[in-house]
Amino acid sequence: MQSYLEINCSNSPEEIEERISTLNVYMARSGQMLADAKKLLRSKRTEQISQTIIKIAKESCLSATVQNALLDSICENESYLVDWTERVNRSCTHQLDSLRSLLSFEKEELRMTKSEC
Repeated sequence: MQSYLEINCSNSPEEIEERISTLNVYMARSGQMLADAKKLLRSKRTEQISQTIIKIAKESCLSATVQNALLDSICENESYLVDWTERVNRSCTHQLDSLRSLLSFEKEELRMTKSEC
């Protein structure tokens, strides 16, 4: 998905329509990926709270800020996955909006060209 989002699209209405269709599928998939990534992150945080944070907190008094920072560092990979899938999902949304505008422009230009002939 990431590599597809990095491809430039031509002004061809057929290519734009195909890309819109593909991006709609990618947006649905990335939405599911985002939900799964957030679930994974919540699960990891819960696990780490019960194992690490509580153990450390009992041994020494850690402030809530320090506990949260520790938890964030433990869940670094899961947080990255959430951030990345969120960006993929948002990129799909922004590209779809842009492509719809471009397609409307191209269709209007085609209509104007035909009416001039």
